[in-house]
Amino acid sequence: MIYLDYQATTPLAPEARDAMLRWLDGPDGTGFGNPHSPHRMGRQAAAAVDLARDQVAALFPAGGRVIFTSGATEAINLAMRGCPGKGAISVSAIEHAAVLDTAHAIGKAHELNVAKDGQCNVKQDIPNDTKLVCVMQINNEIGVIQPTVEFHRKARAANALYLCDAVQAYGKVPVVSADMIAVSAHKIHGPKGVGALWVRNGVELEPQQTGGGQEADIRSGTLSPALCAGFGAAAAVAKERMEQDAAHVEALWDRARDLFADWELNGSAEARWHGNLNIRRGELDVNRLMSDCRDVMFSAGSACASGSGRTSHVLKAIGLSAKQAKSSIRLGFGRYTDMEQLEAAAKKINDAASQQG
Repeated sequence: MIYLDYQATTPLAPEARDAMLRWLDGPDGTGFGNPHSPHRMGRQAAAAVDLARDQVAALFPAGGRVIFTSGATEAINLAMRGCPGKGAISVSAIEHAAVLDTAHAIGKAHELNVAKDGQCNVKQDIPNDTKLVCVMQINNEIGVIQPTVEFHRKARAANALYLCDAVQAYGKVPVVSADMIAVSAHKIHGPKGVGALWVRNGVELEPQQTGGGQEADIRSGTLSPALCAGFGAAAAVAKERMEQDAAHVEALWDRARDLFADWELNGSAEARWHGNLNIRRGELDVNRLMSDCRDVMFSAGSACASGSGRTSHVLKAIGLSAKQAKSSIRLGFGRYTDMEQLEAAAKKINDAASQQG
């Protein structure tokens, strides 16, 4: 099988796997301790969590703290629901469902429009009643890099806080400045089931879970040293390899653009993370294409919406018709993708697409 769905999840890095094993049971069977216990095993487990926190924090701006969560969805909910004060939430039209659905569930929400190139329109004003602005760094469906610096400035001018979903950016490019930043381990070759919310110093959130308050009295629940250690190791490797991984992705992107030269690109080619290739072709039946290419793992949209039957809200927001959106596929590649795999996958996809006429 050929895996080309890096926006959905990434292969576990060997370094992350090795770091996790020590805290599942360990060579001497004492690695399973509760990191919130005061005895020796607990203190050892807590030390592993502290190391992981430092490793994860090293990819964030200075002047903030890392709160471990079960993933980016929980981190986003904590930031949005825990944001103090009254007011509306302004969100870009292409945010992940974790942001959009939470904004609408909380109450009053303003939608920020998006240009045809996939970037949130910086010329629009932030409504005066906004208390929180949410604009992601890199879109998960089309890979377009958003003008986050401008929206952070707009949020400050409106006396609002700024939350950035940096799930697709963290570990790949430098993370932007914000008041809060949500990330996920399994998008950077770490384990599933753990993420983090970075919170700028001086920003106080209201807890959304009652319990032991294990994470700085903001988030309750026993942390998994194994998951945290895996996340930390993955972050450390990503920091060390960032330039190398980016160069590899750029080479894959250049080749992919040649291999899929007769497909239309969705979103900007320049303001984009080049590990995401979202393309469309004619009136392609994507479900049939995926069936014909069972040994190539790619997406018909964001993984969170696949199988829902709904047209991608991101592709609709950039002006695509329902037919164009439904004839689109997303190919994601990264650190462990080699050129031969990409070329073999392209041949299978192109051959199958050509059979549809």
